[in-house]
Amino acid sequence: MRNGELNSEKSKERRRERIDRGIKARSSDVFALSSWREMLYLAAPRLIPIVVCLMLPLILGIYWQKVLLSVAVFALLAISWDILEQSGMISLGQALFFGMGAYTAGVFNHYFGWSPFLTIPFAAVLGGLICTVILLPVLRLRGIYFSMVTLIIPLMLVRIVEATKIFGGTEGLSGITPLPSKWIELYLIIGALLGALFGFRRMMGSDYGLVLKGINDNDRSVMNAGINIYRFKAQALFVASSIGAFAGAFMTHVYMFVGMPVFALDYSILPIAAAVVGGPGTMAGATLGAFILVPLSELLRGIGGLRIVIYGLFLVIFIVALPEGIFHYIQRKYHQFERWVEV
Repeated sequence: MRNGELNSEKSKERRRERIDRGIKARSSDVFALSSWREMLYLAAPRLIPIVVCLMLPLILGIYWQKVLLSVAVFALLAISWDILEQSGMISLGQALFFGMGAYTAGVFNHYFGWSPFLTIPFAAVLGGLICTVILLPVLRLRGIYFSMVTLIIPLMLVRIVEATKIFGGTEGLSGITPLPSKWIELYLIIGALLGALFGFRRMMGSDYGLVLKGINDNDRSVMNAGINIYRFKAQALFVASSIGAFAGAFMTHVYMFVGMPVFALDYSILPIAAAVVGGPGTMAGATLGAFILVPLSELLRGIGGLRIVIYGLFLVIFIVALPEGIFHYIQRKYHQFERWVEV
């Protein structure tokens, strides 16, 4: 009898099953887990970015630490663009947010002697508020019309600064107080990036974010439901512009200078490229795109004139091969992981 039971156990059939099939969601944040593998399956996508971001400053050299600062700044700008895109506003003017935050921090530090720990958060809020007020009259515009306005305004501000010579004119403001150490610089911007990534990703998954996504999908239907879509769009614009202003204020204290280059088109185009390559609509895709494109740009710097050609070719290949974005592809493959289970 005992031998028969052993043979029966050995003859049990096994089949492959996706890991996520065994995870029963009680709500969006509460899961019923039956093994440590399922716990690791859920935790890994959240823990890996945190561990990688916290470890990178410790293993990189001085030069690549500076590159990491630029990566985090462009990732914040890409997240800012992604929030607007999910809310139905395609922006071509992240340079407006970046430049407004940079000049606000520079002015209050240069003329009033404020500490960087005051100017950075203050510039994030005030810069976001100023950008929101500037763009408030054009919130009713949609599509390419809104995009063109966001592209033109930074170019206008550059000419205003140049013509009026306000805030140092073409020479800018120098002698800005730096942050106390490079480690504070690194972990301040990394902490801000992780906070923005997880915080605003959660916001867009909440009921509030669903309203913003509904505005993007069909704003007329949302209006018919009695919701003031322009109030929601203004709030989303303030959040996105504050993120960009924070990035600009931070880099002002890193460079110890602020001038007209803070309104350069690079701060508008590269975040869009990062979001498209990484995968729009997820925040994580925009961040991943920045972690790919910014170091790639640095690696190609020694090639000279061919740098732009190879960089552009790389973008075309990624967009054609993975139009959904790298993050969406990785996410889909990750959810297809399987395990052996007994039938």
